[in-house]
Amino acid sequence: MTVTKDSIIGDVLDAYPQTAELFFSIGMHCLGCPASRGESVADACMVHGVDADELIAKINSVIAQ
Repeated sequence: MTVTKDSIIGDVLDAYPQTAELFFSIGMHCLGCPASRGESVADACMVHGVDADELIAKINSVIAQ
């Protein structure tokens, strides 16, 4: 699975739980909340004022390891 801006956070976390730290690092601390798990990566980045391309690059780097 390659993570994109349209990927759903809950799907990413289910497949790659080690990515949780990256979401925490952008201030997304409610990863267990149904609303946040249903958001796309792009939506979360917009809300938290983070560059989506940078976060996606980090996520894909972590899951490639």
